[in-house]
Amino acid sequence: MSAPAARSRTELPPAEGTARVVAGIDEAGLGPLLGPLAIGWSVLRLPEGGADPWRLLRGAVHKNPTRTAKLVVADSKRVFSRNPKGLRRLEATVLTFLAQLDPEGRPPHDPRAFLFERLGPEARLLNESPWYEHLPTLPRELEADSVELSAAILRRRMQARGLALLDAGVRTVPARELNASYRRTNNKGATTWGYCRDVLRRLWLEHGEEGPDVTVDLLGGRIHYRELLAAAFPEAEVATLFEGPEHSAYLCDEREATARDRWLPRRMRIDFRAKGEDASFAVALGSCLAKYARELVMSGFNRYFQELQPGLDPTAGYTTDGRRWLEEARPAIRAARVPEEALVRER
Repeated sequence: MSAPAARSRTELPPAEGTARVVAGIDEAGLGPLLGPLAIGWSVLRLPEGGADPWRLLRGAVHKNPTRTAKLVVADSKRVFSRNPKGLRRLEATVLTFLAQLDPEGRPPHDPRAFLFERLGPEARLLNESPWYEHLPTLPRELEADSVELSAAILRRRMQARGLALLDAGVRTVPARELNASYRRTNNKGATTWGYCRDVLRRLWLEHGEEGPDVTVDLLGGRIHYRELLAAAFPEAEVATLFEGPEHSAYLCDEREATARDRWLPRRMRIDFRAKGEDASFAVALGSCLAKYARELVMSGFNRYFQELQPGLDPTAGYTTDGRRWLEEARPAIRAARVPEEALVRER
């Protein structure tokens, strides 16, 4: 088999929507008082540049929840509602797509593998948070056979349309790790960027030779990212394509000196977009993964503390209800002997 031709360094920067490999990154849980931050990502290969996965999967995957929609890929706030139906809808989407990564088409059953297998914190941080030992087995709400059937149907549709899921996962950041990062950076945005950068590095190393387009849901009100990307990718030239309040784009192009041992140098276009989950299927799927990860951890969190204090009402961890929970859960917190920095976020 002949080697692929090296890309010319004189090529024009790729236009948005021309790459056959696309990826997306989104977060869930940046604002709560309790529980983890989660950064979700997904990577897809398209049949051709600019192809729209929502259109290719029309009828099997929906962009908006309806009474008959089984799989919904959209902003997780639209997919998930805090009731059994909303959780089933989110779980169906996440596990059906994750099953595409399994050679036998099976959804994951080990929650810790889902949360930590691809990128994860140090083991000691989990040991200091005992609720991670109380996570429910997957699936939580659905039958595994039902998910496998749904995954098989989706796999056939994706194969028929020339669409493939190459990678998907989540970086789960426990409260103690998040607090330690806040102390180092003294800035919530800088901390969030650090975890996003780690995911971007993974995408660069694993998929950079295919020249992917990566969309990141906009990080706060930041407009300029070039310096951050130059520090994250010291082996690459980083060019600014354009910058604006709702959309900034950059091209990372690996220097020849570091790419000489491979057929193709790495190249990655990175777009930071407001409401990225509306523009990018990959971002929307990453949003669902991140939300599912956070809900999974909070399930284990509530289970652990309810065992210590029967009758304790559960919490989703958001500020107002989190404060209510901290007041009511005092007996369980004393019994758990958990350090405060492992339980409550500082920002």
